[in-house]
Amino acid sequence: MTVGESLFLGVVQGLTEFLPVSSSGHLVLFQKIFGITEGALIFDVIVHVATAAVLLVIFRHDIWAMISHPFSRLTLLVVVGTIPAGMIGILFEDAFEEMFGSGKTLGVEFIFTGLVLWWAETVRKHDKDESHMGYVDALFIGVLQGVAIIPAVSRSGMTIAGALMRGLNRDFAARFSFLLSIPAILGAAAVKTKPLIAMVNSGTGVGIAELALGAVAAALSGYLAVRFMLWTIKEKSLRGFAWYVWALGILIISDQVVFHRFF
Repeated sequence: MTVGESLFLGVVQGLTEFLPVSSSGHLVLFQKIFGITEGALIFDVIVHVATAAVLLVIFRHDIWAMISHPFSRLTLLVVVGTIPAGMIGILFEDAFEEMFGSGKTLGVEFIFTGLVLWWAETVRKHDKDESHMGYVDALFIGVLQGVAIIPAVSRSGMTIAGALMRGLNRDFAARFSFLLSIPAILGAAAVKTKPLIAMVNSGTGVGIAELALGAVAAALSGYLAVRFMLWTIKEKSLRGFAWYVWALGILIISDQVVFHRFF
């Protein structure tokens, strides 16, 4: 992995982690395009942790309130919403790792993400705030977050869409989605600790400079992406993102079926 590639992939991770277009799907796609095989795992973990750090900064007041009041309503809602993704990740870890490695289903997964985004905007009717959100709502959103462990299914897209489907208002839908992502991102990084240590011991395939630059790029672009999404959810529709992932999915499937350039 070159310095230029690490910077580019860091920006891609930062932007797409919080935009509803799937960061993992984009990382797999561009690693395929660049022909990157060595060091992909450690790079993915480092840039994901960098984007999680962005959320810790932006939502520091919410996080401190949750830590200070561990049995508050918001804390318990986040805990309930986190459980499904953890269970799904543990049960289907091997299958998901294979999907990440092959990239064979990326096109279909991007299209699926677009369908969910479009459907959420179509069926949304209510306007519940935090005080009216129930644990069933949190569980439903958490299940969709678990589905998003699949590479090109967007985590932020699934959780924001799930929140809208359950009738949450747009501001709180975005806020809850981002808070819910913190344990999910850090938990996924922790699961990869063992293979990561083995990789470091045998040589990472990517230099310290590349890792550091990728992390900084991910953090800076991630900060901008979160701010953009907080505004977008309030003022705009998710349907524009649906069109984007549909187009990307069609291009990938076309390459798989006809051109065979990258897949």
